[in-house]
Amino acid sequence: MTMIKHMQNYKSNYDKLPATNIKDGVLISGWNNIFDELISKADNNIICIESYHGVYKDELFNFFKKIPHVLFIDSSDYFRPENEVMEMTQNFMKDDELFGYLSNLKMEDYLDDARVEKIREQIASSEKTGNIIVLGYGSTLVADPDILIYADMPRWEIQQRMRKSEITGLGVDNHKEPFSIQFKRGYFNDWPVLDNHKKKLFSKVDYWLDTVKDKPKLIDRETFNKGIEKTANSPFRVVPFFDPAPWGGQWMKEVCDLDKSVSNYGWCFDCVPEENSLLFDIQGELFEMPSINLIFLKTREILGDPVESRFGDSFPIRFDLLDTMGGGNLSLQVHPTIQYARDNFGLPYTQDESYYVVDAKDDALVYLGLKNGIDRDEMIADLEKANSNQGVIFEEKKYINILSAKKHDHFLIPAGTIHCSGDNSVVLEISATPNLFTFKLWDWNRLGLDGKPRPINLNRGKKVIRWERDADFAKKELVNQFVETGRGDGWIEERTGLHKNEFIETRRQTFTKQVRHTTGDSVNVLTLLEGKEIIVESPTNAFEPFIVHYAEAFIVPAHIKEYTITPHGESEGKECITIKASVRF
Repeated sequence: MTMIKHMQNYKSNYDKLPATNIKDGVLISGWNNIFDELISKADNNIICIESYHGVYKDELFNFFKKIPHVLFIDSSDYFRPENEVMEMTQNFMKDDELFGYLSNLKMEDYLDDARVEKIREQIASSEKTGNIIVLGYGSTLVADPDILIYADMPRWEIQQRMRKSEITGLGVDNHKEPFSIQFKRGYFNDWPVLDNHKKKLFSKVDYWLDTVKDKPKLIDRETFNKGIEKTANSPFRVVPFFDPAPWGGQWMKEVCDLDKSVSNYGWCFDCVPEENSLLFDIQGELFEMPSINLIFLKTREILGDPVESRFGDSFPIRFDLLDTMGGGNLSLQVHPTIQYARDNFGLPYTQDESYYVVDAKDDALVYLGLKNGIDRDEMIADLEKANSNQGVIFEEKKYINILSAKKHDHFLIPAGTIHCSGDNSVVLEISATPNLFTFKLWDWNRLGLDGKPRPINLNRGKKVIRWERDADFAKKELVNQFVETGRGDGWIEERTGLHKNEFIETRRQTFTKQVRHTTGDSVNVLTLLEGKEIIVESPTNAFEPFIVHYAEAFIVPAHIKEYTITPHGESEGKECITIKASVRF
């Protein structure tokens, strides 16, 4: 299936590479030009190259070895032996295939004190006799650099390299392990350690190195700061990424203009700053880095003071699209309650969410909560039988509350609620940021894209199910909780959720004319649900006009305070719909 019937002749205007344009920025492209730049600056200097997880170490090693030097030190020279690292991190890795516990280790914990001391003696004896190069994680803990280069990497690209078994973990060679195990180590240990270390380096980095795609690119501190400042003072988008799924559909191929040869796309992660990239357009070339850098550096401006006081520098709202159009049901699942998440994973908050139906066929369904009066022990017993016997089918209609799903319905899913999206729909998943903590209860006896059964988490899931959330509860509190909050000339605003147990507030605006918005001291995340194009503007000209297309998610920093949204281009004078999420105080 390559085309959704009702989308024939659809022309996509979705921007897959949104970027902040940086005037007067400096970008140096290609290894030869980067070499010339560094040679011009290096004169008997200590040069440190820090890096994030996933950067190809051999690529860096081969390049920086070419810079004339009297001493070259690699991180393996001062790191603890691998067996010690494995022992040190075991408490955070656990024995679970998917879930660990958030690490509280520091980069300093990975260094071998005796090795570090020896290297520092070598540096002291060689200093000022030529260039000294220290390459790898924690290099700035070993030497005090005259020139500091940071080779960064977004988490989405890291995951692609994990899948291809191309990279190793922090202090361990785990590239031959299954993707799920590599990802678990990254999520629970390596990334928190590296994030905390990077935060200490932002003000010290002289050059930022992008080796994500194609040829390498280097920008200086001033250009980096210009990009951060401009992005933080305007609405912005992060770079979406797309992924097939066992249940994936065909809708996004048309709407987002994706590769038609791929069997399906299940996910569009359009606003997940922890994993997305941020692009700077510098003299017509794109520089890529993790978008989370922006959140770390401009936390209060972007999130808002009250949000920062609650969540720190964790971006709390996640937007992604789930496409089952021409595909299948998601797994029947439940997310952990807050106490379970804290006790078992070290999370400060959990994965509350909702499904907003962006598009749907007539037979689209949502599974939400339980049928009234079911026997919980019987249901769990039937799930256990079905998951342990390939030929046994779980009779979901016997136990699960199943609802028709229409375009613009909104289903609220506080943690502990059994749910899944059925086939032939596209839902915007509006959720709290933790994105790994899905306990699959039943997966319809299907295999993952790797040809293997996907892990089932029934033992965990049955401990967090809120059994009182039945059909009556869903009808009363979870389905289409629309309340009009205001109207004016050419516009209507409705509150659509989320549930009172969830911290996210959502507002839907339907409009044919300009609508004024306020951030309300919280970061705003929006998606265009109807209309080809809108323009976001500042009433005081505080930022450049910002164009948004159908199905694109964008972020409005809290400190912007006021902005307007108006139908634009093909949509001028026509009805448009946005949904806006913010943090409820």
